[in-house]
Amino acid sequence: MKRSCQTRESDMVPDIAEGLSASLEDYLQAIYHLQESHRVARVKDIADQMNVQPASVTGALKALANRGFVNYSPYSPITLTAAGRRLGQDIVRRHDILKEFFINTLQLHPQQAEANACRIQHAIDAVAVDRLVHFLEFLKLCPRTNMEWLEGFALYLRKGPQDSSCRDCLKECLDRVDGSPARMQGEGDNTAGVSLRLRGRSTSLRRAVPGFRRKVNTRGAGERK
Repeated sequence: MKRSCQTRESDMVPDIAEGLSASLEDYLQAIYHLQESHRVARVKDIADQMNVQPASVTGALKALANRGFVNYSPYSPITLTAAGRRLGQDIVRRHDILKEFFINTLQLHPQQAEANACRIQHAIDAVAVDRLVHFLEFLKLCPRTNMEWLEGFALYLRKGPQDSSCRDCLKECLDRVDGSPARMQGEGDNTAGVSLRLRGRSTSLRRAVPGFRRKVNTRGAGERK
């Protein structure tokens, strides 16, 4: 069973779409998970999962029932309405997408990722969530941002900037562009950059990587300087 988020009073912000507080969204998320695993939810189950007193659960259930998100009457099992199920799915989706981003892209520890996802899921809107989904898909599908890119970021987090590694990586990336080995020149020249020849015009792109200069001619084979 998934452990539900529990938002502190100081973290409470209104949900953009439904006008629910972060705390009520946490209750709805807990009910959603319980209903998925047990078909129904009970006050004791919700209290145990949320680590709160049963009286707090009762107050939250009344508020959710008044908004049409749960079917609730005292001493009876609690179920989500159709609207409550849709909102519950949306909350869980927001949480899971954020957690995946924090773990797989930002390289956070799962426990830290979980805590941050629990806080941010209440404030992020649908547009931002969809944009984040597209970004994660882009990272997985684009040949320029494959797993080596994420592994490189993990190495950067462990060791910090490494000039020699950056130069080697840049050389390897440019080799992939035209399929021919690139030559490294100007060792130690901090002003050297990457020179691109596009449509007959040469443009110098200064990089933080020293000692590399390269010309790429879009009309033919790459030139090296």
